[in-house]
Parts: sequence; C-alpha cells; structure tokens
Amino acid sequence: MSRKRLGDLLIEAGLLTMQQLEAALQQQLPDERLGDALLREGHITELQLAETLERQLGIPHINIYQYSLDPEVIQLIPQDLAKRHQVMPIRQEENKLFVAMSDPMDYFAIEELRMATGCQIVPALATKEELQRTISKYYELQGSVDEALIGFTPEEKLNEAGITDEDSPVVRLVNQIISHGVTQRASDIHFDPMETELKVRFRVDGVLRTERSLPKHMQNVIIARIKIMGNLNITENRMPQDGRVKININFKPIDIRISTLPSIYGEKIVLRILDLSNALNNLENLGFSEDNLHKFIQMIEKPNGIILITGPTGSGKSSTLYGALNRLNNEEVNIITIEDPVEYQLAGVNQVHVNDEIGMTFASGLRSILRQDPDIIMIGEIRDFETAQIAIRSSLTGHLVLSTLHTNSAVAALTRLIDMGIEPFLISSSLTGVVAQRLVRRVCRDCSKTVEPTEREKEIFQASGIQIDSVKRGEGCASCTMTGYRGRLAIHEVLPVNNEIRELIMNAASANTIHKYVQQSGMVSLMTDGLLKVARGLTTTEEVLRVSAMD
Repeated sequence: MSRKRLGDLLIEAGLLTMQQLEAALQQQLPDERLGDALLREGHITELQLAETLERQLGIPHINIYQYSLDPEVIQLIPQDLAKRHQVMPIRQEENKLFVAMSDPMDYFAIEELRMATGCQIVPALATKEELQRTISKYYELQGSVDEALIGFTPEEKLNEAGITDEDSPVVRLVNQIISHGVTQRASDIHFDPMETELKVRFRVDGVLRTERSLPKHMQNVIIARIKIMGNLNITENRMPQDGRVKININFKPIDIRISTLPSIYGEKIVLRILDLSNALNNLENLGFSEDNLHKFIQMIEKPNGIILITGPTGSGKSSTLYGALNRLNNEEVNIITIEDPVEYQLAGVNQVHVNDEIGMTFASGLRSILRQDPDIIMIGEIRDFETAQIAIRSSLTGHLVLSTLHTNSAVAALTRLIDMGIEPFLISSSLTGVVAQRLVRRVCRDCSKTVEPTEREKEIFQASGIQIDSVKRGEGCASCTMTGYRGRLAIHEVLPVNNEIRELIMNAASANTIHKYVQQSGMVSLMTDGLLKVARGLTTTEEVLRVSAMD
C-alpha cells in the first residue's frame, strides 16, 4: 500500500489549501523538502507538520517538554552528533535508545547514532525548534555551567584571561546564556543578584520567568565579563552604566543593550536583545486592523504635522515608528532621527544618538537637525516642554514629525501637551493624529482550542457591542513552553485630529469632553480593538484586560 503524500494529508486536515500547496511547490528550492518550504512560507506550523508526518510515516510524534531527561542517557550521544543531526536522546530501555529527531527517515543519522552508542535506535518525531531549544539547554548551557564550576573556588580572584579569553569557561558560559535566551525568543535577559545566588531570568512575550540559578561566588566574574563585552568600566560598581555590543548567534546579527544598576547584593544587569533581522517591520505586520491601518497610513502620508505614538515602556512604540519610517523611506526624502539610544539602524536614514553628558539633548539635537534640510524628523521621545515646543514648531514649518509620548490613551496625549505648557492653538494647528498602543500575547497556533466564552466574557463583549459565540485559548504545548501563548501583537487606538477636535483643543476642553466626543464619532478604543482580536481568535480576553482599562 502506497503512502499518502504530505500535501494531500495537509489539505485533508484543513491545514492547507490547494492554492497554497501549488504556490509552495513553485517556490520550493532545489533539495528542499516540501514541509520545509511550507514552514518557510508560514502556511503551517512545525507542530502541524510533525503531527501530519506522524500520520504519513506511522512514526510517533513526542513532546520533549513532558519528559524528565536523564543526564546519563543524554551523555550517550556526543554534543557534536546531537547538533549535527538535530537529535535528542529521550530514554533507554535495555539495548533500545529512544531518540527524538526532526527527520526520522534520515537513515544515515540513525546508523551513525547506532555505531556511536551501540544501542538499537528507536526514532520519534519532534519539531526542529523544540530540538534546538532542548539541545541548547541540556548540552550547551548545562555543559558550560558544569565547566565553569569545575575548579572555580569562591576565593578565585578576577583575572584578565578568565574574562577576555574566548575559550575560558566563564566567557563560554555567558555566550551560552545569551544564545539560549535568543533560542527561547527572550527580549531581555536579567542577571539578578540575590543574597545567596545569582538568578538568570528571561522575559519571553512580555513575561519574566526564572531560567536558572548560579552560585553566588560566580557573580563577580559573570558581571565583569558582561561589562567587558559592552566596553564598560569593570572597576566602577557604584554607578549605573550603559553599553552596547553586536554579536552573531546562529548566523543572525543580534544587537544587545547592556544596563547595569548597583543593588544591595551586587550589580544587577539587564541585556535587551534586539534581533536585527526583525528590525524592518512592515506596517501590515504590526497588528493594525484594516480600518486603523488605513487611518494611520493617511496620517503619515501627509506632508507636515506631528504624529504621536503613545503607551507605556515596552508597548512596541519604537517598532511602529520604525515601520512608519520604513514605509516613508525613499531617496527623494531626507529623514533624520534623534533617539536615546538608536535601537535599530535603518539604511538611508540619518540617525543621531542623544548624549546628555556632552549636552547633546533631544532639544539641542533637534535644533541642529532643523538646519540639515530635513523632510521627516523622528524624535525618540518628547520628555519636556522645550522638546515639545521645537517639535511642534518644526511641524508648523513644513516638516513631518513622528514621536512618542508616555500617556495611557490617545486623548490623554492632547492634555499632556497642554500640561507641558504648550499653547492650545499650537497643538490644534500642528497635531495630525495620535496612536495609542499596547502589546498582548498571541494564542499559540499549535495548541489553540475553540471554547465557549465565560459569562463574564459575554458581559464584557456585550458592553462593547460585539457579538461572540466562541473564543480561542491555548492549552499549552512544547511550542509555547506550556503557557498557551506564543508571540505578541499590538492593539491600537487611532485618533486622527479633525476640525471638531481642533476646536475642542482651542477651547481648552477637558480630556473627558474630548473622550466623549471621540466615542460618539466612532473611534475604536484600545479595549474594543483588543476584543475584536479576541473574537478573531488572535488573543484572549484576559490579555486585553491586563493591558487596557474598561471604557
């Protein structure tokens, strides 16, 4: 009996359309398997592919995350073999070794494993990403920790070779922690000094979790190594310091911002990971609804005026600004940005660092930028009256100005500028529009299940005038490390400033009055935009309530 083809099985399962299959077959690279081509195009997830291959090949698919792995079994397969073939030993039964593989039909790999271990190899299917994460954790990171601990005594003093030599155990350990953080999709890595240990925590999809604890006596060398990476002063431990380093991990360029802060148990260090391969986002990929995207594009395509993106720290404001600049960037316009610090470097855009120590502030930098014949100016953040005043005057003299402001809603940005001391007539004549945004976690595609909404959810949706019959929730799987969420998307509140709003600003109307007007005129609030995304199965009501207030 002949096996069913992969494409036919995926279509039968409703995971793929005939058009998507035909498009993937046309775009398939030489020597590339169909499954890899479908993954590259984003038509299916790794877990969906693994489950379909299980049906096609009759080889079981396993979730490595649910297994408690024995270090002795792991040692049966050398690290270089595990990495080369992307395999992970799971358990041993007498002479049988159960091995998780991304390609269980790779007979050369199975034969090499049999010769290396002397065991009969029983293959099982696992996703490539899960294997990479597990190999990184059990082989590379654990190996580096063990190596650094061997012979490392609490009395050992900092020596230059130990923290600069690329082959030293401490250097390898720090590199492995960063590499593991990137593999886990962490946006930040925290090194938290405690009384008796050094905690390493990863922030994944906006939520912090403890990854591991290291012995207290390793704290100083690890901190010294990170400081050397960022060209910081290793003898200064009483003052906060900031640095930056660029490295390549798995052939991907990664930019890391380093921040140190003295605490009672030593210096706390946070590494902000900026994946340069994800820097140039298209606006279409940022989670805007169709209506909000249309409004925002209309705003940024005006020749002058000021556009503000508002929200708390870590709400994706910079990504939206870069997305807007990416759309506007062409050789006919002169775009200059002033940022603190420059997060992503954009080709064809002149980017300026703020440096308060030498008097290069947002305000002084902005004055110089205006003498550089700009068409579009991006200001990292409006923090004070002087910067706000120059930004608004720049927009009135024919420049398009994009910036961010720390307020909780789009309407609050209008009153915040008045609180800063800007005259209402200047705001009403210069402001083109305001976008408020937050980030919510996406429901994991691999373990999402359609469920009935709770009574409380029904009440919330009814209050917003949205009809809902079902919602999606993630059950937890290997792809999302049992959280039920994977990745993030933005929810927005887009407020174009029209003549009625200009009049309200001119008459110094309260935020409450303006808010009532925009609600009546049909502006979709943050909360409503989030609930519409819950209705589409993209996120959960809990996530929307976590980041936005009820209207």
